[in-house]
Amino acid sequence: MNWKQEWKPLALIVTVFLACFYLPVGLPRFDNAILEAFHLVKWYAQEHVLLCLIPAFFIAGAISVFVSQGAVMKYLGAKANKVLAYGVAAVSGTILAVCSCTVLPLFAGIYRMGAGLGPACAFLYSGPAINVLAIVMTARILGPEMGIARAVGAILFSVVIGLLMHFFFRKEEAERQVMQMAMLEEEVKRPLWQNALYFASMVAILVFANWGAPQTDSGLWAAIFNAKWILTSLFSVALGVMLVAWFGVKAWKVGVAAVPVVLLALVFPEQPLLAFTVGVIGLSVFTSTDEGEVGDWFSSSWGFAKQILPLLLFGVLVAGALLGRVGNEGLIPSEWVAGAVGGNSLWANFFASFAGAFMYFATLTEVPILQGLIGAGMGKGPALALLLAGPALSLPNMLVINSIMGVKKTVVFVSLVIVMATVSGLLYGSVWG
Repeated sequence: MNWKQEWKPLALIVTVFLACFYLPVGLPRFDNAILEAFHLVKWYAQEHVLLCLIPAFFIAGAISVFVSQGAVMKYLGAKANKVLAYGVAAVSGTILAVCSCTVLPLFAGIYRMGAGLGPACAFLYSGPAINVLAIVMTARILGPEMGIARAVGAILFSVVIGLLMHFFFRKEEAERQVMQMAMLEEEVKRPLWQNALYFASMVAILVFANWGAPQTDSGLWAAIFNAKWILTSLFSVALGVMLVAWFGVKAWKVGVAAVPVVLLALVFPEQPLLAFTVGVIGLSVFTSTDEGEVGDWFSSSWGFAKQILPLLLFGVLVAGALLGRVGNEGLIPSEWVAGAVGGNSLWANFFASFAGAFMYFATLTEVPILQGLIGAGMGKGPALALLLAGPALSLPNMLVINSIMGVKKTVVFVSLVIVMATVSGLLYGSVWG
């Protein structure tokens, strides 16, 4: 036997055996961490996969199929007007109230269709970071100066990070641009306004299906929340009409898919997720059996789902084991985190940025988490650092970004977010701390 070739498999087997032999089963913290991992991944599957990720997969697939590469390169490509490209990318979060995971299929869609690395990374950061409701909640609960600092910081971050990513990888971007320019431009099959309405209907479904509960029972936000499923239904009907009128889908297919959705909505009005799920299944069935461009739409959406969803679920499972859910603990004791972010030292700001980058924050959950940490002694500088790094990144998010951009670009992107969040926290803490 050639041990020079076999030592690696042997080392792997021995390592796995020792890990199993000394598995700390029975220790309360370890057992609780395992439960927290499954609790978090169950919550994520129930709250985010159907309502957030599935619509995002369909939107990403539509970008790949129905948006011409020339249009993406014209407005978001490496040679596009910088003010327009970064301006559009930087304010995208005001429209898309998504978390760090839901933005990934959309980022993958525009990046693969020719968007420059800089604008694509600006969009990747801004999508979850510049959430209007989250910023309003931050100002209301943590103070107006914190809300303003978060809003200004997030917009500046997205542009600066995008510009730096473009600068660091400008040679690769130039080569990528040449390859994309050599591709043949596909014939445009329908006018721009039809595609715009088609995408608007899907974005509206994503936004209204995930419209969060307000803090008060009055006001515009509360009115929209109370009507969220009616609005989601109306935009779903609009999407079905457009598929029949402009995309050649048979009306009877849309009708067959719609009948069980309507019946479930009438019989079980208190369980809208059930009707939504059946609607997604119906859409998947009649698009997957189409042999034209609608079938290509489903195939592209399914491709994004296969690539992204397993990594996200695995990442959420690991994040749950390490840090637990909000108000619960994983392997890492919460007092360690609270003790490391007091004051306004370089370490406190760096730790807040680093920890925030690896934690998973569902949309809006970062505000109550920070409220608790500030009550436990967290400084204002580290609080802002966590706000700027946390919502835009997470361990599941990093795993998927790596599969799209590669290790080098992912490491640089994550490092830029952490470093800039640390510096911003230091500056903010020195003024307001």
